[in-house]
Amino acid sequence: MRIQVAINEGVLAVQVGDKSITLDPKRDSNSDFTFVSHAHTDHLALRRKKSNSSRKILASQATAIIANSRGHDLETPIETPEEYDLVDTGHILGSRGFLIPDELFYTGDISIRERAFLKGIRPPKAKNLILESTFARPEYVFPSLGQCIHETNELISKMYNRGIPLILMGYPLGKAQLLTEFFRHWDPLIVHESVHEMNSVYRQLGIPLKEGVTFSQASKRGMIQRGVPWIMISPFMSKGAEFIKTMKSCCNAVTVGFTGWATTTRFRQVMGLDYAIPISDHSDFNELLEIVKYCNPEKVYTIHGFADYFAMRLRTMGYEAKALMGQNKRKGEGGNQIRKVPLSENQSLIDSYFG
Repeated sequence: MRIQVAINEGVLAVQVGDKSITLDPKRDSNSDFTFVSHAHTDHLALRRKKSNSSRKILASQATAIIANSRGHDLETPIETPEEYDLVDTGHILGSRGFLIPDELFYTGDISIRERAFLKGIRPPKAKNLILESTFARPEYVFPSLGQCIHETNELISKMYNRGIPLILMGYPLGKAQLLTEFFRHWDPLIVHESVHEMNSVYRQLGIPLKEGVTFSQASKRGMIQRGVPWIMISPFMSKGAEFIKTMKSCCNAVTVGFTGWATTTRFRQVMGLDYAIPISDHSDFNELLEIVKYCNPEKVYTIHGFADYFAMRLRTMGYEAKALMGQNKRKGEGGNQIRKVPLSENQSLIDSYFG
């Protein structure tokens, strides 16, 4: 089977015989099928509702439901043709990879760790592997999930004993739902309105997340005051955000951020967080190597993140590897293969950090 992988005007596509499949395109493009791996903004085309064009969408039903709940125009996915398969990638609820059995596997964003309602996954064998490289450097190795949860519970307990509330921050889709589940045993549990909206969608899709109370409800009940401990699940905000300033002023609230970037101290410093915990919805450097070894591909294409570095590292290990596109790059790293992908109009610089 002849397979061609290429980027045309910023759109990643696979040509299989006379069929073309675009992979997480950021804009409409001519292809036989459009594959959407999951419902994060950086993997959705820049289309809003009431678009007139139609596409043959390959995606999970959960991805379509979540994407449309966020205001995106993602058509109902078609039944996956028998020559293709959609494989769970463990990134967020509904995330899938695109598989042509034995021939090609596109991961989208992937995490092989079991995390609450997201089960650990084993990637399939494939001759061609297109692999995300968000944390594809040796400094990004995450501690065990159990250790991170234990340390956070100890911190919450310490603060509760002192009457201090905590704001637990993560990306509002994906990370925030895991935080809601990890720390559901703490009361009161407050959820930011944007998180509450996504939690409600998850419950509709069968994930029994704790309801909690919204911030506006908590305010009306007089819960937001100094000396009253609580935890709030919130989207990421920097120390300069008015909401964070208010919470620190009125309640002495402690901020805790959860992201893979927390493996280095710079993230906590840049965001002005009190604490940062390295829980990620992506695979770390060692896990990415494990994925490559298990897939046992003849050729690897790296995308996103440290794509150029990771391709170089894989070549030293004997793999045929090529960087297609990425965003993060260190001074001195060659890279005529790597191209910076601009942020979309729906994505902030902060969005690009979190995973």
